[in-house]
Amino acid sequence: MDSLEEPTGCPARGRCPVFLAMSSGTVCYSPSGMCPAFEGNLREEPWDTDSQPPTEEGRPPPLGAVPGPWKTISLCKAHREPPGALAESSAGEGPAAAQLDVARLRSSSVEIREKGSEFLKEELCKAQKELKLKDEECERLSKVREQLEEELEELTASLFEEAHKMVREANMKQAASEKQLREARGKVDTTLFAEFQAWRESPTLDKTCPFLERVYREDVGPCLDFTMQELSTLVRAAVEDNTLTIEPVASPALPAVKVAAVECDGTNTCALSGLARACRHRIRLGDSESHYYISPSSRARITAVCNFFTYIRYIQQGLVRQDAEPMFWEVMRLRKEMSLAKLGFFPHEA
Repeated sequence: MDSLEEPTGCPARGRCPVFLAMSSGTVCYSPSGMCPAFEGNLREEPWDTDSQPPTEEGRPPPLGAVPGPWKTISLCKAHREPPGALAESSAGEGPAAAQLDVARLRSSSVEIREKGSEFLKEELCKAQKELKLKDEECERLSKVREQLEEELEELTASLFEEAHKMVREANMKQAASEKQLREARGKVDTTLFAEFQAWRESPTLDKTCPFLERVYREDVGPCLDFTMQELSTLVRAAVEDNTLTIEPVASPALPAVKVAAVECDGTNTCALSGLARACRHRIRLGDSESHYYISPSSRARITAVCNFFTYIRYIQQGLVRQDAEPMFWEVMRLRKEMSLAKLGFFPHEA
């Protein structure tokens, strides 16, 4: 069986208007089979047998004869237009599309400006609120600073006033003390000062000199004059020789040591006064192992005399380097302590 040869082309391609339209790009093939798709701005004009399509460059020649009239073909909007048709359509609809685009751009620009303006207004409002809060905080801190400065000024003024008051009071007290000192110096017998000054020029522990002889007679002798005369003599000699020792009692139950007959047994009787007293101290004379329990008043009298002799020994040894007047007033103070102790006054009971 002979094979069928496939046709190489449409036999009416030179005259077929469909072919011509498709060749010129005016009609696109539609796969749906409904109708050919025309693109471009085509007018619906009937074709008759006597009319011929216009001749264009690069296209096939017009049909020589057409068997019958042609009907207009409706456009299908579902197909894409060829480049030529797009150019023609843009040329026909350009001004309207441009106006529409301009209107859209203007609308978008107005909307953007409105939104931007609202955003800026909100930011400006926030900034104004924050600035207002900061201004209020600055004003509050400024008031606090002013209040602190006022309080500091008042405190400084009060401190200065108090300091000046204290200085005035101190000056007044100093003036009063100096006045009393001058009055006391005026009342002191010049003979006493003359005797002390003479002793100071050649200090000695010889009790025959006028200064020490007066002190022994007026202060040392009466202060060390106890009821137990024999022990009082021993105590006075030990004080003059600087060999007397005073020590606290370690325990109230400490057993008494056998001593001379003048010593009383136990720690509840003073060995110098013979009175029943709570004895918290005891004395030892020189290198003797014997101890004598003494009351607080007896201890104060012995201590006052020992302090006096210690000071005049320092003067004799050259350890006190002052003018004669301060030394004299220190000696007078020590004599005063001996007088008070002799009368039974002492600062505390040890």
